[in-house]
Amino acid sequence: MNQEKLSKLTNIFGLDLRSLAIFRIGLALVVMADLFSRFRSVSAHYTDQGVLPRQVLHPNLFASFIAFKSANNSLLHPWYWSFNLLNGSLLFQVFLFIIAFIICLFLLVGYRTRLAVIAVWALNISLQNRNPALIFAGDDVLRAMLFWSMFLPLGCAYSIDSALNSNPKPLPKRVMNAATVAFMVQLIFIYTWSAAYKTKSELWWPNGDAVYYSLHFDQYATEFGHFLLGFPIPILQILTFGALIFEWIGPFLIFIPFRTSFFRCVAIISFILLHIGFELCFAIGVLSYLSIINWLALLPTEVWDQAQEKINIQSRKGLTIYYDKDCGFCKKVVHGIRTLLILPGTPLLMAQDHQSIYEDMLEKNSWVVVDWQDNRHYKFEAIAYVVSLSPILSFLQPLLRWKPVMKGGTKFYEMIASNRKVAGNFTKPFKFRPLSINSSLPFNLTVLVLLLLTTMWNLKGFVDQTVARNKEYRDNNKKDWILFTRNFLSRRTFQYIDIIGYLTRLDQSWSIFAPAPPRDDGWHVIIGTLKNGKTVNLLDKNSPLRWEKPTLRQRRQLYQTIQWRVYYINLNRAIGQKLYPYFVDYLIREWNSQHSPDQQLESLEIYFIEERTVPPGQQQPLNKKKVWPKSL
Repeated sequence: MNQEKLSKLTNIFGLDLRSLAIFRIGLALVVMADLFSRFRSVSAHYTDQGVLPRQVLHPNLFASFIAFKSANNSLLHPWYWSFNLLNGSLLFQVFLFIIAFIICLFLLVGYRTRLAVIAVWALNISLQNRNPALIFAGDDVLRAMLFWSMFLPLGCAYSIDSALNSNPKPLPKRVMNAATVAFMVQLIFIYTWSAAYKTKSELWWPNGDAVYYSLHFDQYATEFGHFLLGFPIPILQILTFGALIFEWIGPFLIFIPFRTSFFRCVAIISFILLHIGFELCFAIGVLSYLSIINWLALLPTEVWDQAQEKINIQSRKGLTIYYDKDCGFCKKVVHGIRTLLILPGTPLLMAQDHQSIYEDMLEKNSWVVVDWQDNRHYKFEAIAYVVSLSPILSFLQPLLRWKPVMKGGTKFYEMIASNRKVAGNFTKPFKFRPLSINSSLPFNLTVLVLLLLTTMWNLKGFVDQTVARNKEYRDNNKKDWILFTRNFLSRRTFQYIDIIGYLTRLDQSWSIFAPAPPRDDGWHVIIGTLKNGKTVNLLDKNSPLRWEKPTLRQRRQLYQTIQWRVYYINLNRAIGQKLYPYFVDYLIREWNSQHSPDQQLESLEIYFIEERTVPPGQQQPLNKKKVWPKSL
C-alpha cells in the first residue's frame, strides 16, 4: 500500500493519542461515578442481606462465581460470571469496591494503563452480573466501550506511562489498527442498531409520537422534559423524526473520505448536543456523560495541533528544566511534572552537563528551572513558575505564590531535597518502560474476529426481536432475509460461538426507548402493618401513607440512585415476579432490624398504581393493582 493511501486510511480510521488520553481520563471518572452511585446501596444490592441473595441468581454456580449451565427460573444467564458472587458479606463487597476504585485511579492517571483497563472491565462486568435487575442502557454502553478500550493505546499521552516512556523512538500522533476501527464501529452500532429497532415501532415511524411518550414516562423524565411536553404535538413529532434520522445518518459522518476532520468535528459537536439534550430531559445516570466522552475519543489531530500552536507561546517554548542525573527520584518527578502540566517538548536536561547550572544546583540544593529570558528559578518558587505556564493549571499560580503557601511549600521542598533517598521509595514502583503501539497481524486478526462476533450478535438480536414482534414470522407466513438470518444464526455452531459473547459480555442490545418508548408508567405504594396496629409507609418512613401521584422531586428522593430507579421499573416488568419475594424479605428485614419488638411488621402489602400513557388529547386512566400480599 502506497503512502498516500495509507495516510488517507489513517485519516479516516485513525485516532489521535491525545484524544484517546482524554477518553481514558473521562472513562475513569465515569466508572468512578458509577462505583460511587452503586456503593451508596452496596448492602441492599450486592449482599445476601439485600434484595437479591446469591442463591436466587443461579442454583448451580460453578466455582461459586460463574453460571455454568441453564437452570429454571435463574436470573443469571449461563456463562455469566461475577467475582462478587464469591462471598455475600458486606465486608467482601466493600473490599471489591475499594479495589475497583483504586484501579480506576490507576486508569485515571495512566499507570500500567493496559492492565488497569482490563481490571476495570472485569470488575465492571462482575458488578453488572451480580445484580441483573439493575442493568440499563448506560451499563451496556459502559461495558462495550471498556471492552474495546483494552485494545487501544490509552496510556500513550497525558499519563504516568507516557511520562516514563523510555522508548527512544517517538510515538506517532495518531494510530490506526483493528482496535481503532472496532472502537468506531462499536460507537456507530450504539446508534444505528437503536435506530433499526425503533423503525419497528409505529410510534417512531410513521406516527412520530415517540418523544411525546418518552417524556411522559415519569420514571425517567425531568422537569425540563415535562416543560417540553407543553409544546405543540407537531413540534414533538419533528423532534422524533429528527432524532431517528440523525441516529441513522449522524454516526457515518466520521467516515466521510473528504474534509474528514471537518465532518468528524460536526459529528462530535452534534452528538454532544444531542446527549446534553437527553440529560436535560431524562434522569439516566452516567449514560449522557459516558456518550459525550466516547465522542471526544474521535477528536481529530488537526484540532490538537491547532490548539498546541495557539498555546505554544514564547515563554513556554523557552522553558528548560535541569535535574540531578544521580537522582532517579528527581528524574521521574520532572518527567511527571512535564506530562501533568501538559508542557510537551520542554527540554529535561541533566544539570551535570552544564557547569554553571550544576554549581547552582549544588549551592541551592535544588532543581534549576530556566525561563525564556534566562532567569533561573529554584525550589518551590520554580514549581510555581512552571505551573504558571501550564495551559490547564495556570490558574493555581496565585495560590502557589501566596506567601503562606510559598513559605510552607519551600520548607516541604527542602525537606524532600534533603531526604531524596527516602522520597525515592515512594516512586520505586514507577519505572521507566518503553511504550509501543501493537499493530501486529495476530493482534489485528483477534480484534477483527471479536468485531465480527459483535456484529453477528447485534444482527441476531435485531432479527430475533423482529420475529418475536411479528405474528407472520411466527406462523411461517412470511419468509424473507429476516427469517433466513434468524435460522442461520440459530445453528448449533453459532450457539457455541455465543459462549464467547456471554463470557466477554459482548452480548448487546441497544434498546433504550426502542423499539418503542415504555407506556407502562406508574408508582408503587408499600403499606406495612405493625404489631401494634399502626400502618406505615415503607417507601418513605418519615412521611404518611399517600396514594396520589408523586412529584418528580419526590421520585428523586425515592430513587436516590439510577440503580434504584431501574430496580423499581423492573419490579413492574416480567422479571418483577422473581424479584418481589426477595424485595419483600429485604423490606421486612430492614424495618425489623431498626425498630423495637412492638413495632415489628405484622403484614405487608405492595400496590402498583398503573398510569398507562395514552395518545395525545386522551385522559390518562389510573389502575390500582395489588402486586404483593404477604402475611408473617
